[in-house]
Amino acid sequence: MHIRANQKIESALYVVATPIGNLGDITLRALDVLGAVGVVAAEDTRNTRHLLQHHGIGDTKLLALHQHNERARSEKIVTLLQQGKSVALVTDAGTPAVSDPGALLVGAVRAAGFRVIPIPGASAAIAALSASGLASPHFLFHGFLPNKSAARRAALQALADLSCTLVFYEAPHRILECVADLHAVFGGAREIVFARELTKLFENIHRCTLGTALDWLNRDPNNQRGEFVLLLSGAAPRNDDLDAQAERVLAALLSELPLKQAVGLAVQITGLNKNALYGRALALKQ
Repeated sequence: MHIRANQKIESALYVVATPIGNLGDITLRALDVLGAVGVVAAEDTRNTRHLLQHHGIGDTKLLALHQHNERARSEKIVTLLQQGKSVALVTDAGTPAVSDPGALLVGAVRAAGFRVIPIPGASAAIAALSASGLASPHFLFHGFLPNKSAARRAALQALADLSCTLVFYEAPHRILECVADLHAVFGGAREIVFARELTKLFENIHRCTLGTALDWLNRDPNNQRGEFVLLLSGAAPRNDDLDAQAERVLAALLSELPLKQAVGLAVQITGLNKNALYGRALALKQ
């Protein structure tokens, strides 16, 4: 038990990160806060009750706050703060207000003049990045892509020239369609990392090229199960003069040689990145 008896806590909104799977991945400070606040605003009160009971916190009042009632609940929580109460915000997993409800509430609380105190902890995106092996010093967290293919491809196209690692969340029932669209927009040469069921019993982290990603997903139905973090390597740095030269070299080589051999020779001739040239070659072939 990590809750301090009779702990006094400031009247404020505490944005509390909770585990993304393994219930042990919660900080001592988060447990202190959850045991001391007057109210916990939770995305799903059943999930949060289970978490609290697992850690011996049984008497805290729970208030449902999700995407369908967040605006109305924000008004109620501001009223609670005006009454001197303390409130913790949690979501089903990870850090609130990051691809989860909470941003409207935080904005309302700040606008009303009350403190918002972050209690950091688990984040699926950061956990996936740390275990991906992708070496880019920068990343862009996009979160969930649009549900429909046309809108999804348009969103991806807007990211196509970015050199940073791209980070997406995806649900299992859309994973095949999503990866098919990633391949259509970015080609087959970029690397993708599937981080599936992080911190849970069937955690799986797999790295491959986009060209082989659908084959891997279809090889075993289990590969399509669970919640996904997708990490995609960024675009190769562009140099217009070298790009024009590379395209001329590739076009000439592709007219005489198989794709793999043409790319290999183009790497020797231009000195450019093999993956970048392979992607360019695929585009020229199409």
